[in-house]
Amino acid sequence: MTEEAIEIENKAIAKAYKELLKVSYQTLSEDDKKLIRHAFEVALDAHKDQRRKSGEAYIFHPIAVARIVAKEIGLDATSIAAALLHDVVEDNPNYTIADMERLFGETVARIVDGLTKISSLKKDMDVSLQAENFRKMLLTLNDDVRVIIIKIADRLHNMQTMDSMRADKQVKIASETLYIYAPLAHRIGLYNIKTELEDLGLKYTEPEVYNDIAEKIKESKEEQDAYIKAFSKVIEKSLNKEGLNYEIKGRPKSIFSIRRKMVKQGVSFEEVYDKFAVRIIYKSDLENEKFIAWKIYSVVTDHFTPNPIRLRDWISSPKSTGYEALHITVVGPKGRWVEVQIRSERMNEIAEKGYAAHYKYKNENDKEDNLDIWINRLQEALENNEADAVDFVEQFKLNLYSKEIFVFSPKGDLKSLPKGATPLDFAFSIHTEVGMKTRGAKVNGKLVPLSHELQSGDRVEILTSENAKPNVNWLDYATTARARSKIKSALNAHTKEIAEEGKEILRRKLKQLKITLNEKSINELVNYFKLSTSLDLFYRVGIGTIDNTKLKAFASSRSNAFVSYIKNKIYKPTVPKDIHKDEITSKYDMLVFGKEEERLDYSLANCCNPIPGDKVFGFVSVNDGINVHKKNCPNAVSLQSNYAYRIIAAKWIDSSQQVFTSQITLSGIDNLGLVNDITKLISQNLHVNMKSISFSSDDGVFTGKITVEVKNQTMLKNLIDKLKKINGIDKVTRV
Repeated sequence: MTEEAIEIENKAIAKAYKELLKVSYQTLSEDDKKLIRHAFEVALDAHKDQRRKSGEAYIFHPIAVARIVAKEIGLDATSIAAALLHDVVEDNPNYTIADMERLFGETVARIVDGLTKISSLKKDMDVSLQAENFRKMLLTLNDDVRVIIIKIADRLHNMQTMDSMRADKQVKIASETLYIYAPLAHRIGLYNIKTELEDLGLKYTEPEVYNDIAEKIKESKEEQDAYIKAFSKVIEKSLNKEGLNYEIKGRPKSIFSIRRKMVKQGVSFEEVYDKFAVRIIYKSDLENEKFIAWKIYSVVTDHFTPNPIRLRDWISSPKSTGYEALHITVVGPKGRWVEVQIRSERMNEIAEKGYAAHYKYKNENDKEDNLDIWINRLQEALENNEADAVDFVEQFKLNLYSKEIFVFSPKGDLKSLPKGATPLDFAFSIHTEVGMKTRGAKVNGKLVPLSHELQSGDRVEILTSENAKPNVNWLDYATTARARSKIKSALNAHTKEIAEEGKEILRRKLKQLKITLNEKSINELVNYFKLSTSLDLFYRVGIGTIDNTKLKAFASSRSNAFVSYIKNKIYKPTVPKDIHKDEITSKYDMLVFGKEEERLDYSLANCCNPIPGDKVFGFVSVNDGINVHKKNCPNAVSLQSNYAYRIIAAKWIDSSQQVFTSQITLSGIDNLGLVNDITKLISQNLHVNMKSISFSSDDGVFTGKITVEVKNQTMLKNLIDKLKKINGIDKVTRV
């Protein structure tokens, strides 16, 4: 860099630092400013030789994170200093946690230590940050919730500046953000940050969808502004008459929430009716806040009819995050549903800043104590897996606070097991043989089922028998990985025994049908019965699922296939010799994987049923090889976040030789001849084969399901477009 460029950059750094002090939500004392200045100087020194992927000086990142902590979240000087220092120990070996404590005190050092542990955990694993590790992090790596809050701010800035990263890294980080950080920001009450994280997550996981919705929101902004103006005009006179000091503004729903509605309701952007909310923010003292909120509610519902089942009163009962507001949905101008949010200025600030604002209003004179109260409340909220945290647990699909339980053996030995463990888990924790021979269990002297959930302090006795052996139901009772893997191994061994017998039975039965059991006939049988392996085939013969009748049907189809093969040989021209074999066979390889574009075995995931033309990726499963999912599959975010190392790039190369099954749902107004119109239209599409059709009618409204076979996405889209044009059909969607 030239001297001039260095000077320009230094000025930009100084400006960013001064801006940080200006925008702080908390009022900073001189001591606060000294602490932040000292942290800034140490961070500047530690990162002086570092640059970000974009090429800018690394110090801009900690300043940006500190700015989010100061302005958007509203934390104090201690947290701002910790945010400035959050990468120092990790990135520069000259600084240690002991140095942090010596220079900035115990609290800052504890927060920086927690943040360093999070980063090192991520690197040690060399895979995406797993949800399970994140859970451990929340409650064992640190005892200060500010670590998590600063980590959210760090993630937000990384998401805002991710353009210069590789595409695969963008998808991995964005998926992790949607899976972990956005729900966590929501749980803490940082709604603005949660919304931005979700939108940015969508921007990188589904860029085309994001850009399409963003463009449509931009196009409809003028119409939206005019609508809010018309809505405001109706109620302003009445609100003014009440002598209220208020402001009405419209807020567009986030791109992510619009997308979620489109997917959930199976509608287009234009059909999402509440793409924005009207917010009425009023001035009031604490004493009259509730009274004024209901007064505004009364004025709004005098002019517009409310939807009684859409009233949300979070003023009488605030959310666990501290959120307070009155939400109503009314029929606005032009007969459109409008969500109206009624908040005081204090409530609005809490909605944007979370608990920081909540406690600012509680007692302005004792801010340090207020911050401690807030942090303690948050810690309790995260630890509480009862009522308040249900939504949080649901979002993460795991126990946030998975406690251990301690149980005793009959001799008094203490065993530690995870919460929710059963007697089977206990049996396998003693010894594999004890687990395998389990016949029953006694807890505190009483016989209990093997599915019984153990509690701390229970005395557990396992009853064994030489004749006992694992069965499939045991997998429903066992919760620990050790017990489950041992049960699965035992069941697999039993399956192999039956398969050995089945193979001999099959050999005898095929001999009667004049078929020799060899590799060729085994492969034909596996394909005919749509199985995965020869083991599956032998096992099913062994247990009698594949019987004489089914084998005779196979033999019959085999002879028909042979006749058809002979006909083809006689009547069809042979392939010219100058065409390379690979050029022919490549036509039948539907998907290629990885950078090398290899042709590998795969199966299509049932959760999203991809067809050619869909954007897809491969997921390497433990038992089933490569599963192919659509990029917008409901499970995509979870897979890409938790198992990024198992994701493999995939793309379609040809779809002309294979058909795919897809299901379409229809609804609309029932009329005579409608089913005939639908079947006629499908039969006219030469490349679409209808497999099944079912319709039901209820008081003049019909719903229907059609299963069709198509060669690619374009054909399916054309069919759906044509079906939509049939008179009486209101909605057509692909399942």
